[in-house]
Amino acid sequence: GIAEQNMVSIAAGLSSCGLIPFIFTFAPFAARRACDQIAVSLAYSMQKAIVVGTDPGVTAETNGGTHMAFEDISVLRAIPRLMIYDVVDANQLLQAIPQFLDYDGVVYVRVPRKLYPDVYDEGYIYKLGKADILKEGNDITIFTSGIMASVAKEALSILKEHDIDPELISLNTLKPLDGKTILDSVNKTNRAVVIENHSVIGGAYSAVAEFLSENRPTLLKAIGVKDEFGQTG
Repeated sequence: GIAEQNMVSIAAGLSSCGLIPFIFTFAPFAARRACDQIAVSLAYSMQKAIVVGTDPGVTAETNGGTHMAFEDISVLRAIPRLMIYDVVDANQLLQAIPQFLDYDGVVYVRVPRKLYPDVYDEGYIYKLGKADILKEGNDITIFTSGIMASVAKEALSILKEHDIDPELISLNTLKPLDGKTILDSVNKTNRAVVIENHSVIGGAYSAVAEFLSENRPTLLKAIGVKDEFGQTG
């Protein structure tokens, strides 16, 4: 039945016995319904678990607004000892899973269940917490996460037709951010845009804006959901 709060509580118990539980549900039910248990029973209690939230944002498609998690990152990002990882493709996830075991805390994983285009080839090497430069450029930095990396790659050819040379960076983890890669890029381009499968409130755009406002004020724009619920289809 509908028992996500129970699931997290059981995971906390398993963790306290020395196990590392992986728990799995739809993103809105992990982030919204079980938020208190994630915060108190796992993070505050110094337990360790991997919380997998599936079908985030528009990937819920026909399930409608109740199932479209446009706020899961913003809900969970403020919880201490919690990492947020937004899956780009299967090649990356395959390498990330063993690395979750070394993180001392809770890992929240946003993952689509449907097939999306691969961004990385078999020679790709992933390091948890590190952003990836998918394309180097000089005119503007495009920051993405999750499935939006493949969408942003499609936009590169359009920008090239307009003589715009963007740098494309997949953030991968929204908490913690790879601050060095962000700074190195905007120091070169002086402007940036964040593209995300999430509300523009509290997600990747907010995280990058918060970081840059303290470390390197930069012209920054957001492409994401504008403070609204999703719709069926």
